[in-house]
Amino acid sequence: MGITGISIWQLLIVLAIVIVLFGTKKLTGMGNDLGSALKGFKQAMGDDKDIALSENTQQKKANNNDKLS
Repeated sequence: MGITGISIWQLLIVLAIVIVLFGTKKLTGMGNDLGSALKGFKQAMGDDKDIALSENTQQKKANNNDKLS
């Protein structure tokens, strides 16, 4: 028995039932959709970081120009 109280055999039985209910093609499609959604989410998070960094850089430049004037 594993740490969570669910043995490997129970997980295999659940996996077999899921495959029988949905079929391998549908599961593959769902996996691809989930992967592309996660990829899009990571890209969006990266874009937010880039935007924040560029805004921060512009603000620092503006502050430096004010100090020089």
